[in-house]
Amino acid sequence: MLAYYAAFNRGDWDEMLSFVSDDVAHDVNQGTREIGRDAFAAFLQRMNRCYREQLKEIVVLANQGGARVAAEYVVHGEYLADDTGLPPARGQKYVLPGGAFFHIRGGRITRVTNYYNLEDWITQVSGGRDAPG
Repeated sequence: MLAYYAAFNRGDWDEMLSFVSDDVAHDVNQGTREIGRDAFAAFLQRMNRCYREQLKEIVVLANQGGARVAAEYVVHGEYLADDTGLPPARGQKYVLPGGAFFHIRGGRITRVTNYYNLEDWITQVSGGRDAPG
């Protein structure tokens, strides 16, 4: 998982995609489930267009067999371009905790469920409060 997040922090979407199965299930934060590597690649491209993020303070936990993995981190980001259904982007900075849950089969990620507090993010980018730190 640390290599997956290192690829994320470098913006290396091809390497991130190398970690996921062809039929990966991606549970988008407070959204829908998207199925397949192509859908995950489209999500990463949208992220790349709309956000610049770095994950810090990453902690990874796994069950004994390594099939179930959880990660906790702090997202340090900048909102670059409008994303559908969200407030307008003006380069707002944000910092918020996040997490993810993974299922691993055959050395590949078959499910990833991401979570962060969307209301906190909206408050930060809408000017309701400044990003901490």
